[in-house]
Amino acid sequence: MGIRMYSTVSCIKYDNGSMVPSSHDVVMEVPLAVFVNGRHALTAMVSPTMLEEFVTGFLYTERIIKKPEDIESLRIEENRKEKGTDTLSASVLTKDPFSIMLSGKTVLSGCGGDTSYVDADRLPKIQSDLVTDVSTIKDIMKETLVSDLHTRTGGIHIVGLFGLDGKICIIEDIGRHNAFDKVIGYGLKHGVDFSRTIVTCSGRLSSEMVRKCLMANIPVIASRGATTTLAISMGEQSELTIIGFVRSRKMNIYTGTERIKNEERF
Repeated sequence: MGIRMYSTVSCIKYDNGSMVPSSHDVVMEVPLAVFVNGRHALTAMVSPTMLEEFVTGFLYTERIIKKPEDIESLRIEENRKEKGTDTLSASVLTKDPFSIMLSGKTVLSGCGGDTSYVDADRLPKIQSDLVTDVSTIKDIMKETLVSDLHTRTGGIHIVGLFGLDGKICIIEDIGRHNAFDKVIGYGLKHGVDFSRTIVTCSGRLSSEMVRKCLMANIPVIASRGATTTLAISMGEQSELTIIGFVRSRKMNIYTGTERIKNEERF
């Protein structure tokens, strides 16, 4: 990618009773304002990489576009510095100029944004015959969590997309929802059949993470972290497989257990 995702800053380090001048690598966070057909759709706080993928994935999961070809043009621009911080903007033109717009919301890096809807009767159901096993889930989670950037900064989320033949992409961002949108955008640009994929995540599985799976028809999502009751309820209703606490020889399979075979490779 070639774009630096962290900056070295000075600090005072306290260690065992002593305070000494030092420095630390800190992950970068920049605002990205997205305009669709001339209207402000949202401002997201993101890591400054794979921005076209982020915008494509976000517009897809929000159903502003149905396929990447619905985007007539997408331009990323760097704006003037405000208080020393670069600001970025994305200008999108769609083939349908009357695409439904969002209400100019701000998406913070910590959470990601509001769930568009959680009405069980309106949730799409997963359409997939994918079946995998516990060894595969453990292996791809381990592969996902290998991150020099996280080791260096301690401040990044990681989302991976895997197919039956292995890794499709692993993407890092300050927000797990941002990283997931980038993964979906990458998949769309590369013609991935999402119904044959598994998503892995370093952080909590929220209702918004589940919703993005449903919008993209991704049948399995697994995380090293916890999940929420609403995410589980949505997963049960939509036949999504949700797996949490994938660590060493353990995991919790909350929904869609029929997709996970009890097979381990020792």
